[in-house]
Amino acid sequence: MKYVGAHVSAAGGVENSPKNAHAIGAKAYALFTKNQRQWFAKDLTDESIEKFKALNEEFGFKPENILAHDSYLINMGNPDEEKREKATLAFIDELKRVEQLGLDRLNFHPGSHLKAITEEQCLDYIADNMSRAIDASNNAKLVMELTAGQGSNVGYKFEHMAHILDKVNDPSRVGVCIDTCHIFSAGYDISTNDGYEDVMKHFDELIGFDKLMGVHLNDCKVELGKKVDRHHSLGEGFIGWGAFENIMNDVRFENVPMVLETIDQEIWPEEIKSLYKLVR
Repeated sequence: MKYVGAHVSAAGGVENSPKNAHAIGAKAYALFTKNQRQWFAKDLTDESIEKFKALNEEFGFKPENILAHDSYLINMGNPDEEKREKATLAFIDELKRVEQLGLDRLNFHPGSHLKAITEEQCLDYIADNMSRAIDASNNAKLVMELTAGQGSNVGYKFEHMAHILDKVNDPSRVGVCIDTCHIFSAGYDISTNDGYEDVMKHFDELIGFDKLMGVHLNDCKVELGKKVDRHHSLGEGFIGWGAFENIMNDVRFENVPMVLETIDQEIWPEEIKSLYKLVR
C-alpha cells in the first residue's frame, strides 16, 4: 500500500500534527518535533506526548507512517570540532524526542563540508557521529536524506550514502530518504521512464530498497543537474507527472511514508488525491 501525505505544521504542540495531516486526507505525514531553526527547545510534556499518541491512533497513523525531521541547523560533518560536537549533541536530543513520541525514524540532511575539508572527510565525520547517536539512543532509525548538492552539502550521490552505511557502527539502524526534487537537481534523471528505471536500479545496487525509509514528493523548479534545491508543485516543474506515476505504481515504494513538501500548501489535498489516482 502507498502512504502519501505532507510535511505538516506542529505549531502549538506536536499533538497538532496528526490533526493537520488528517485534515488534508493524508495517510502519512512528516513533522518537526521542535522549532527547526533553533538549537534548543523545551522538553516534551507528558500531556503532549499522550495527546500525540492518542490522536495518531484515532486517525490511523502508525509510527511507520510518520517521518520526523530534525533541525536544519544540525551539521554533523562540520569541519569545526566544537560546532560538530554541538550539532551531534543536538541530533542525539532530537533522536530521543522521536523515541519519546513512540516514533521509529528521524529524517536528516547528512551535512556540509563548508569548503574547508574534503567530501570524504565530511562523510567520515558524519558516520562517526551517527554511530555516537546510535549508541546514545534505543531503536529509532537514522534516515539520511539525499540532497540536491547545493553549496557544500554532501549526500547528493548514492555513493555518499553507501560510504556512510559502510562506515557506521550499526547499519541496521540507518535508512535513506529519496527526495525527488533533490535527486533530479543532483543529476539523477527520473523524468523519463527509462531514466527512472536506470536511477532506481542504481539506487538498489548501491544502497538497496531495504534501506528506503522515507520519500519526499516534490517537482523541481530547476533543470536536471543544476544542484539547486528549489521545490515546485507536482507537474509544474522539470520532473513532470510521469515520475510520480512511476513511483505510485512501483512496489519498491510500498509501506514507506511519502510526503509532499511542495510549495503551495493550499493544494496539498488535491495533490494527494491526484497521486492516488495515478495508481493503475
